[in-house]
Amino acid sequence: MRSVNPLRLVRPDATAPIGARRELPLEAQVLVIVTICLTVFGQLMVYSASSAYAMTHEQFNYDSLYFIKTGIVYTVGGIALMIGMSFVPAGWLKKLAPIVFVGALLGLVAVRLPGIGVSANGAARWLALGPITIQPSEFAKLGTLLVVALILANRRQPPATLKELAMPLGILVGLVCALIMVQPDLGTTLAIVIMVFAILVAAGVREKVLAQLLAIGLVVGSILIYAAPYRRDRIFAFVDPWGQSADGAYQVVQAMIAVGSGGIFGVGLGGSVQKVNFLPEAHTDMIFAVIGEELGLIGALIVVGLFAAFAWAGYTIAMRTADPFQRLLAAGATALIVGQAIVNLGAVMGILPLTGIPLPLISYGSSSRLVILALVGILIAISREPQLVPRPRRSEGRDPDAPTPTKPRTPRRRQSVGA
Repeated sequence: MRSVNPLRLVRPDATAPIGARRELPLEAQVLVIVTICLTVFGQLMVYSASSAYAMTHEQFNYDSLYFIKTGIVYTVGGIALMIGMSFVPAGWLKKLAPIVFVGALLGLVAVRLPGIGVSANGAARWLALGPITIQPSEFAKLGTLLVVALILANRRQPPATLKELAMPLGILVGLVCALIMVQPDLGTTLAIVIMVFAILVAAGVREKVLAQLLAIGLVVGSILIYAAPYRRDRIFAFVDPWGQSADGAYQVVQAMIAVGSGGIFGVGLGGSVQKVNFLPEAHTDMIFAVIGEELGLIGALIVVGLFAAFAWAGYTIAMRTADPFQRLLAAGATALIVGQAIVNLGAVMGILPLTGIPLPLISYGSSSRLVILALVGILIAISREPQLVPRPRRSEGRDPDAPTPTKPRTPRRRQSVGA
């Protein structure tokens, strides 16, 4: 018996889909378990990496629990959002896509307005809503994901040329990236580019067009890096970190020292020396270095294994989804989360340039945690979506794609001439 193609979108003899499944499939169960493990582990490591820093700074009221208190609040809110999104039908997501995208654009514009946007370390990336500070660029990832998946799903054929790709998808993505780059934030722009590229691959865009896009991206990226001295310093630091250890490569070198000093089993939870006096951004971008120092190679491999399991679960959900919008949405969400993890881990270990991308679900960050947990909820919702149910035929239980058996013809008896 031939197996039914899971990517078949429409069949003329199919009835309406049944209701959403109550029991989660295996890949969704793995996704939930991995997400919970990374989230809980992340809170533990945020406290370990930030307690000494918060206790020695007046702006945090010398409270060693400052970051963990804030992190728990946003984690609880993010889990509630994840549970809520896991029950949202795909049809609602299609309707919400333009609204979320426009809202994200307005947020990206608002951060540049005096009295509304909040600046720190020369970057204007945040909005202050009373006691809450949000980062619109994180929500721009979600809005861009929804809109790109919707546009490509509504096309009968994937874009065959750069011109077809530019109208309107390229213009919208370019607008988002331009607004983020003026903040400036190259790391978030890179994350969006990785996500969109993965969606294009899942949509079946030709290799020639993908190669052209990759070439354009390399040219534009090189120009952006050359235009900013601090970005050039990061590239020089990546090429020769030990030669630039006192300048642009200081953070990278200290991260590699932290990871190397952990050995196989680490120095013990809370025992990191680098996080106290040497490693900048230990609780955000560089938290994996603290993990390597305190928990050693074993702890680092566990984190890598959890993200590998997340990638398997996410892409399995995407491949087993019949609806094109849901498939592209699942592929893009998985690529966004796993891609950020790969870039962060590579930067900490010195095998990729430093971009400022945090480690998903582990690094401290309010807006990032909310968006990522919302994406996990969307993946769960997609896994619960029904498939098309074949209309029953005369032979119940037979493969609907199998050819209909024909009744054998009985040979007609030849009559004699003299009858």
